[in-house]
Amino acid sequence: MQNAVDKIKFITVGELLLRLSPPNYEKIRSTDEFKVTYGGAEANVAASLSNLGIDCSYFTVVPDSSIGKAAIRYLRSNDVHCAPCIYSDKGRMGIYFLEEGFGVRASKVTYDRKDSAFAIYDFTTLDFKTVLKDYIWLHLSGITPALSENCRALCMLALKAAKELGITVSFDCNFRSALWNWQEARDCITEYLPYVDVLFGIEPINLRDENGKDMKDGLSMNPSFEEQDKIFRELHNRYNFKAIGRHVRYVHSGSENSLKAFMWYGGKTYESRVFRFNILDRVGGGDAFASGMIYALMRGFKPEDTINFAVAASVIKHTMHGDFNITDDEESIISLMNQKYEIRR
Repeated sequence: MQNAVDKIKFITVGELLLRLSPPNYEKIRSTDEFKVTYGGAEANVAASLSNLGIDCSYFTVVPDSSIGKAAIRYLRSNDVHCAPCIYSDKGRMGIYFLEEGFGVRASKVTYDRKDSAFAIYDFTTLDFKTVLKDYIWLHLSGITPALSENCRALCMLALKAAKELGITVSFDCNFRSALWNWQEARDCITEYLPYVDVLFGIEPINLRDENGKDMKDGLSMNPSFEEQDKIFRELHNRYNFKAIGRHVRYVHSGSENSLKAFMWYGGKTYESRVFRFNILDRVGGGDAFASGMIYALMRGFKPEDTINFAVAASVIKHTMHGDFNITDDEESIISLMNQKYEIRR
């Protein structure tokens, strides 16, 4: 008998990046070698879901070079379908350098992605109803429109096509201050919200009251349940989201954090347990949270289990090198969700 999840065809759209990081928590200025891997917010979500058995595809543009082909090959090794991807003879591979934090020293990311093949591609030449045909779920993030005007157009084209096709849309707000400013991001992403069904994060978006003041300004980084519920309700009233999720991070040091999360679903706000853990690699933790929540929604988990599963998926990602959460069995995430740490035999 076919499972409902077996019928899901999921696609993400975004820029695939080459990641270079010094080994053994070294700093860039002192290293003489770099570890090579690949990632990107949307690619991370696709890989996480694909490893959990969801039929996932990825749309991007990479240079028609050995680096571009290696990046796509890396995604394919995680069972992500890359048939929609475009190899371009213009532009370069976007890169980011990562110094992994340790103890009191925080991690640091340096971008080198100007004029990438993805950022300069003219997406108005594509028919997104054709690109998205036969998919039932589309995922985007706020990093993409920050890259260029072309990429802002890409997001709106994809969102409008998805709306016409009846595709469920999830969107992760994902603000990167190195790519654009706060108000520019708020204004842009707010335009996308009428097309979104499942929202991750509550910033950067406009949520102004009758006096023109944003209702989120002054909200604590560690909001109370009542504060978060108020914001979720207002967002839902304006945009009728199916679900909203956001995680809250407590930084004890560069090597030890805690996570919890809130979720709006079915007219109620839910709060997860708090998970405290040591960090091997923090990058991709937010994407693992998003993919965990998407997976649990697809599987029809109870709301309490959905939000705890999402946080547990993020926590597990922090124990893996690279951007991807390569956990390939649901049960290991559920065991952590239920705070079970014993060795499985």
